[in-house]
Amino acid sequence: MNIPFLDKWRKRRPSEPDVRLAAAFEDDPGGVADLLSECELLRSQATAAGLELDDSPGSLTALDQLPPHWRDDAESLPGFGNDAGLYLGTVLVRTVPGAVWHVPPGGTPVVRLASGREIQVVAAGLDWAVQGTPELSQVYAEASET
Repeated sequence: MNIPFLDKWRKRRPSEPDVRLAAAFEDDPGGVADLLSECELLRSQATAAGLELDDSPGSLTALDQLPPHWRDDAESLPGFGNDAGLYLGTVLVRTVPGAVWHVPPGGTPVVRLASGREIQVVAAGLDWAVQGTPELSQVYAEASET
């Protein structure tokens, strides 16, 4: 995979990973957005369950309906929840007018809506993966109304 911002990112090498992500986002927001949208663990488990994730709001509803087998694997649960949040963010950015990724220095990626409100998508994904609430489709619906 050719990701142009990685060369600059590796040369800078700030000490903290979140700072590196923010610096990479500053250099190439589109490249980082593509990287955030991969959600490999979530996509592979969804495919195994017969669900195609097409970056649509309907796919969030379908994810909400999956039996939560991922909770049986405590080791991969955080990664799965992280991917669920990044997928939620990807759907928001691709379908809600004015929604964009934002990576604050030292922070995790959030989605900033046109209103300026920020959606903590990774936290929402982790909550969904661990507890089942809030549903991803519910977070999307609330965000898309503003």
